[in-house]
Amino acid sequence: MKTYSAKSGDITREWYLYDADGQVLGRLASDIARRLKGKNSPLYTPHVDTGDFVVVINAEKITLTGRKRAEKVYYRHSGYPGGLKSATARDVLEKKPENLLRMAVRGMLPKNTLGRKMLKKLKIYAGSEHPHGAQLPKIPEYKS
Repeated sequence: MKTYSAKSGDITREWYLYDADGQVLGRLASDIARRLKGKNSPLYTPHVDTGDFVVVINAEKITLTGRKRAEKVYYRHSGYPGGLKSATARDVLEKKPENLLRMAVRGMLPKNTLGRKMLKKLKIYAGSEHPHGAQLPKIPEYKS
């Protein structure tokens, strides 16, 4: 018996539409990361991108549990001396709410070229409008 390994021609990608309104950030991000990796498919192969496309709407209405909105800090560095910048989750949510979810999902994907390729299949929008209606995205069933 041989182990099956998916090829790029065997993969049929679906489109899924998630509504982030009232959803908890980490729980939603983990479900999205599983879809992007393709772990929900029987064709899952770790070294091949077998995942689906994911569209997220209402990213500005996502919730954080506890005091994370005020106390969780995101850091970035410019690469220059003294170039460490920080922002709380509240600041990120007010300025660019799409980035809050994108950073959470990115941390759950592989840290290599395959992970960057998977992240490109994630489309996040702050409001309820999105331009992907022609792809007929499905609404997934998941626990919040």
